[in-house]
Formats: sequence, C-alpha cells, structure tokens
Amino acid sequence: MNLTLQQRYDRQVATWLLFCATVIFGMILLGAVTRLTGSGLSMVEWKPLMGVIPPLSEEAWQETFEKYRQYPEYQKVNKGMSVHEFKSIFMFEYLHRVLGRVIGVIFFFPMVYFAWRGRVRPGLMPKLIVLFFMGGLQGLLGWYMVKSGLVDNPRVSHYRLTAHLGVAVAIYAYMLWLAFDLLPRTATQADRTRRGPYALWSLVLVLLVYLMILSGGLVAGTRAGLVYPTWPLMGDSFFPPGLYAMTPAWLSIFEDLTTIQFNHRMFAYLLVLLLGSFAFLAWRGAADARDRTGAVLVVVMLTVQVLLGISTLLLHVPVAVATLHQGGAVLLLSAVLFLAYTQQRR
Repeated sequence: MNLTLQQRYDRQVATWLLFCATVIFGMILLGAVTRLTGSGLSMVEWKPLMGVIPPLSEEAWQETFEKYRQYPEYQKVNKGMSVHEFKSIFMFEYLHRVLGRVIGVIFFFPMVYFAWRGRVRPGLMPKLIVLFFMGGLQGLLGWYMVKSGLVDNPRVSHYRLTAHLGVAVAIYAYMLWLAFDLLPRTATQADRTRRGPYALWSLVLVLLVYLMILSGGLVAGTRAGLVYPTWPLMGDSFFPPGLYAMTPAWLSIFEDLTTIQFNHRMFAYLLVLLLGSFAFLAWRGAADARDRTGAVLVVVMLTVQVLLGISTLLLHVPVAVATLHQGGAVLLLSAVLFLAYTQQRR
C-alpha cells in the first residue's frame, strides 16, 4: 500500500500515541503494585519538580523516614518499621510518581514537535491538548488521593482511588482510539463510511467495561475482595446475608463490603454474557480481518480476565495475581475498544 505524505505523518503520530499508551498501561500496573504492597502513603510530601530526586544519603533517608513517622500509617500500621523496611515501600511510590512525570515528558515534547513540523492532522491538535490536560489532572488527583490517607485513618479514600484509576484508564482509552483512527487503511476500508450493524451496542459495551473497571476500583479501595474469598458462592450461598443492608440502601453500593463484592461479581457475569454474544455476532457478520481479529481478542481477554478474577479471590488477593487482574481489565477494554472501532469505521 502506497502511503501519502499525510498518511506517513499519521502513522508517526499513531506510533507515538501507542507508545505513550503502553507506558500508561505500565503505570496502571505499577499503581496496582503500589496499592497492594501498602506503599502509597510512604511519600508524605508532594514536590512536582524536586520530587524526582530520591534520598541519596543515609542522612537524607533518615530525614525522609522521620517525616513518615509523623503520620498515621506509621503510628497505627507500621510502628517499629526500620529505615531499611521503609526504603522498600518508598521506592514503589517513588517510581510511580516519577513514571507519571516521564509520561508527561514523552507526551508533551513530541506533541510540540509534531505540531511545529505540521505533522498533526487538522482537527487532532485540540484532542491532544485535552489529553495533556487530563494528564495534569491525573497528577493532581493522585496527590488528592494520597492526602486522604494522611489524616486519622491511614487508608486512602476508595472514592478518590477509584477516580484516580478511572481517569488513568480514560486517558489510556482515548489515546488508543485516536491512534486507531490514524493508522492507515486500505483504499477499500477507507472508502467505507457506513457503520457496522452493532456500532451503537459496541460503544455501550465499552462503557460497561469501563464501569466494571470502576467497580473493581471500589473493590480494591475497600479491600472487599478479602471478605468472601470463595467462588462461585459467597460463603455458603449465592446471595450472602447483609446485601444492601445500609440506610439508605443505595449507599451499600459504595460503602458495604459484601455488596461491593457481590455487585462486582454480578457485573462480571453480565459482561461474560454480553461480550460473548457481541463477539460471536461480530465474527459472524465480519466485514474484514479487523472484525474477526477484534472478536477473537475480546473472547481471549474475557476468558483470561475471568480466570484471573477467580484466582485473585481464591488465593486471597496476592500481589502478582491481583496486579495481573487489574492489567487484564485494561487489556479487555482495549480489545472491546478495538472491536467497537471496527464497527464505527466500517
């Protein structure tokens, strides 16, 4: 396929966006490790510029550790921790914050370069600027989340944690969509302007998978996954006692651990049914290899994600498996997003 000059530029921009999305995916995984290892509150200060420099001497480490000792996590959870033990949890949070800054750099400067050289397709620049400001918002939201755990209760707000995860995934998904739209297509594909038969439903399913990820954020933030480490039953029954027991009942969706885990399971069952059916229909009505590839990816990632979710429960939320489960959710969203894109750009 012979590419025009603009198509070559589009491919360059798409490659850059896909690289940034890959780094953001790594950031989401590192965020999961940081949360699961209890490292998120180890840095009690927010220094957007100077924060890239870690403690470089034993005196500096001792000074940083002394600041940490003034806060509730040390006093109520890690009392007696040594400086050596503190270093291990500090580094996870430190790397998480530094990677966030790196993402800002690898996004901003290439964006300026592509714009300066006139390689950004007309109409795309405002969308890139929106992505950049979403990244800035994500940094502020991360510190806002950490601040919630530096008061009396040494645990971050599960609402803020879910919002932090949700913005990260939204940036990732939007970046992928823009990249999909820039990748060159064959002349036959480019001429097709009609939408696929499941175009609207595909977007609804993208939204449902995204909401499922937010539901997982509530589970993670409240540690609701530890309440019933059994499957397929929750304890001795499918409907555990105490569901929606709070007053008002809707508050249980966000505050009651049993209800949060139950809803997450029900959401998963619903998505297995809907995504499985959607993938089958998309495969059967495939217009080209992209539709078939998207359908296969959805089925594969759906299967992997279900197995990871069950394993996370039964193994009592081990760091490695739980991290893979969070990553699997993002990859499932990626697969559904790609299949939705093929339905929108038929």
